[in-house]
Amino acid sequence: MKRREFLKTGSAGVATAALGAAGLLSWSPRSYAATIRKTFYITDGFIAQPDGVSVYFRGFSSISNVLDVPGEALIVQSGDTVEITVINTLSSTHKFTVAGMGVPTLSIGAGKSAKLSFTAGNPGTYMYLDPSNAPYNRLVGLHGALAVMPSGSGNQLYPGSPTFVQQYQWIFNDIDPAWNTRISNGQTPNTTYKPRYFTLNGLSARPPGAPDAMNPDIDAMEDPRSRIDGHLGQRTLIRILNAGKGFNAVHVHGNHMEWLSRNRTYFSDIWHKDIVPLDANGGTCDVIYPFEPPPDAWPPVTNTTLQQAANAGRDFAYPMHLHNEMTQTAGGGLYLFGCMTDIHFHAN
Repeated sequence: MKRREFLKTGSAGVATAALGAAGLLSWSPRSYAATIRKTFYITDGFIAQPDGVSVYFRGFSSISNVLDVPGEALIVQSGDTVEITVINTLSSTHKFTVAGMGVPTLSIGAGKSAKLSFTAGNPGTYMYLDPSNAPYNRLVGLHGALAVMPSGSGNQLYPGSPTFVQQYQWIFNDIDPAWNTRISNGQTPNTTYKPRYFTLNGLSARPPGAPDAMNPDIDAMEDPRSRIDGHLGQRTLIRILNAGKGFNAVHVHGNHMEWLSRNRTYFSDIWHKDIVPLDANGGTCDVIYPFEPPPDAWPPVTNTTLQQAANAGRDFAYPMHLHNEMTQTAGGGLYLFGCMTDIHFHAN
């Protein structure tokens, strides 16, 4: 599975942003509304899971001969005109919409293309998806994220929110391969849902020493879209979405998160939490990881100790995982091949 690129929106419309040391959602605020255009191809194929099993998926892909799960992240600002063209390369009809945005649902016949135009609404974190035959098309990979920034702002989730200096996206999914196989054959799943794989931005973790460990195209702990990198004080917004059927509890180490929203309901009181709830079936939440010195770390995390670690070829890293025990596994018990990534502190 190839690493996907994020989109950068600027005064010229939509341009591809290269992934460097960090897979950030890049954004340059504007004082005016723009027209943002994006084309997706509905494709399908198989993706090998950590235990070697190839599982069927569908995706909103960037080009016609690849499979992207999830689809590319889009970032726009409130008031922009967003024009989405969807080209369906499959032999069945599919749909496209943005959940919670109040936009029409686009229907795309087999082998056909269609276009949806809408005005980006309130700032927040949204999931685009195929809502047809729910929840099967979403679960099998037809989903992605749309971030809407406040007009003219580059450092707030919504007007008046706490500020940040960089932002990432985490999309979680859980996968029952028996369901995916039935869907691939045009059948409705007829068994109890039993997820065996758990992914973050389409990837699973690999513990040190495992095959493909440290490979950023395979390992969610190294994937630059998923792994969080920052300096002390580099406050980081994380947009979190759940494409799966299971309720999740997102747990980070090192710092408490500033919990800003749940399903685009913004809190007047900002709680500091090391675990935040993430509802099933399209739930969202937004948090800021403040990159403050972890209070109980030894040695203390300072720019001096961070630089000493860097000079020795090491850094300070803290895990993110889900507080649902089975999500740390793959294939029914392959431990530490599940849904997790790392948060890395770097010297300024």
